[in-house]
Amino acid sequence: MALIVLAADKGAPGVTTAATALGAVWPRSVLLAECDPAGGDLAYRLPAQDGGVLNPGRGLLTLGATARRGLQPEQIHEHTQRIVGGLDVLAGLTHGEQAAGLTWLWGPLGRAFAALPGADVLADCGRLGGHPEMTELVTEAALVVLFTRASLDHVAHLRERLQVLPSSVQVAVVVIADPRQYRTTIDDVRRIVTATGRQVAFVTGIAHDPKGAELLRGQWGGRLDRSLLIRTARELAGRLAAQIRAPEHVL
Repeated sequence: MALIVLAADKGAPGVTTAATALGAVWPRSVLLAECDPAGGDLAYRLPAQDGGVLNPGRGLLTLGATARRGLQPEQIHEHTQRIVGGLDVLAGLTHGEQAAGLTWLWGPLGRAFAALPGADVLADCGRLGGHPEMTELVTEAALVVLFTRASLDHVAHLRERLQVLPSSVQVAVVVIADPRQYRTTIDDVRRIVTATGRQVAFVTGIAHDPKGAELLRGQWGGRLDRSLLIRTARELAGRLAAQIRAPEHVL
């Protein structure tokens, strides 16, 4: 259906937590794919549907082994696993050294994600910039969502990333914001983004909620559903899903 890339420029501040929260509340069928070349930890942080542990050896690495003979979208689900709550995930690399043998994979993977039947794909790409070959996946996305915090260093790196992303890529910016200054923080970042001259679909936010993030690692329940993280993730998921179906006017 559609590929949405979730990433940051430096430090990947909370991208994996935000990606997991978005996947949990996505308004239609979705696959969460861990595509960070530096390695990921979904297999270690999230429980499997049966309450056990995910298999870190099944996911992007096994998909890459079979994809050398060609990659079709239908093959992807052969390498996914399901976590508590029913979200399908494609576990990523366990360490960055594994990415050296997969530099050829990102373009075919992006095309397969974009053509996956029956589900959107949320691709957690971690920090952009360290692996130029990731551009091949990014350019296949219907939308690239850049996450940032409002601190000076993160916003400075966001500004730089907006300037170097291909102009053909549709971009949105999400601020991981302190709930006590939520709207003010988002407005401040929106003004900075506007000043760059780069057209973006929108600038919005998701709550910085450490307690909600901890709950997200375990069993879904009423406490998590009422958390600021999930409440703001639900709003963001609705906006992102609507954006890829009916794009808004860019800023």
